[in-house]
Amino acid sequence: MAEKHTILEGKVHVYRRNDSPIWHCSTYLKGKNWRVSTKQESLSKAKDWAEDWYFGLKDKGRRGELLSEKTFKNAADQFIAEYEVLTEGERNARWVKDHYRRVRTYLVPYFGKMGLSTINAGTVQEYRISRMTPEEGKKLPSRSTLHHETVTLRLVLKTAVRHRWLAHLPDISQPYKKSAKVVHRAWFTPEEYKQLYQATRAHAQKTRDASKKAQEGEKAHRVWLSEQLHDKILFLANTGLRPDEANWLEYRDVEIVKDKATGQKILEIQVRGKRGVGYCKSTSGAVFPFERMVERNSPKPTDKLFPVDHKKQFNGILDKIGLKLDREGNRRTLYSLRHSYISFRLLEGADIYQVAKNCRTSVEMIEKHYAVHLKNRLDAAAINVRKAKPPKKPKAETLDLLEN
Repeated sequence: MAEKHTILEGKVHVYRRNDSPIWHCSTYLKGKNWRVSTKQESLSKAKDWAEDWYFGLKDKGRRGELLSEKTFKNAADQFIAEYEVLTEGERNARWVKDHYRRVRTYLVPYFGKMGLSTINAGTVQEYRISRMTPEEGKKLPSRSTLHHETVTLRLVLKTAVRHRWLAHLPDISQPYKKSAKVVHRAWFTPEEYKQLYQATRAHAQKTRDASKKAQEGEKAHRVWLSEQLHDKILFLANTGLRPDEANWLEYRDVEIVKDKATGQKILEIQVRGKRGVGYCKSTSGAVFPFERMVERNSPKPTDKLFPVDHKKQFNGILDKIGLKLDREGNRRTLYSLRHSYISFRLLEGADIYQVAKNCRTSVEMIEKHYAVHLKNRLDAAAINVRKAKPPKKPKAETLDLLEN
């Protein structure tokens, strides 16, 4: 049987279980029972500790810090514990890590001690304001960064709803938000694309010439990087693959075939990316770069086509030839080669549905972000339609002559 004592006129109970030398204490405050271990074996020390603990609880209660519900920190810990397990590899590892980073770096420091029921549209807006308030040495987040933080916050709150720690999901959408301007994504016009691949070809040749005096290992690596970059640009612009899809490609995923409809050699590619496993048929322009890579690398079937991402090297080329920004100020990246592929196909009159299937996207996305800036998508014959003019009525004098 447990040994019990009371202090502070019966407000606090100090007790010890039969199988433990440690004293515990408990009290009833703000409609809830509170219990904690004193971690003391001495009864007198345990009573002193329990008294300090009780008055500390009362102070927290007066300040509104005494919560009888789960906190945001509890929900965040649960989210981190279950998100990666429940998605079962369906989400990219980097995507998962980004969620965890936002939770640890921004959301828990701000919301961590708040009760879940106290988080509403107002507190979330205060969070956005705090993130956008200029401070010395602080880099203000972009609109997309804040959007991603809101997405992570919503996932944590959904976790709380599923565990019945929160009655319903609050509205945390961005207020005062106007409709976003639909702009086309950065791409290379046919003339700019030609300028780009000519620059990477020249860069590869210059690297070969400059590396003749270098050490053999260094020479081979520099030449290999420049040649791989050139072929990667041609490959992406003739397949429409996303850069991450290209980075996942293995040589066994690509096959050179003769297309029955056109009689040309093309690549049939098994793609693994954000949309799962899909298929892509390239243009004939992707065959020669692929054959060069096979000859250069003598690969095994499981080797990656592009084991290096080439981002810094690619950005250096763009800066050098002045193509880093398009005319609207959008930054071009390797992803812009996918946008260029889609635009080129539409400029050539390809069926938009077939382009969408080949690129593993939707017709809606293409019409919203790609076709919007292509002038020959507009049919002048269909636009400049005029109603046929009705035949003129004959004048009265003409009618008299006809009757006579």
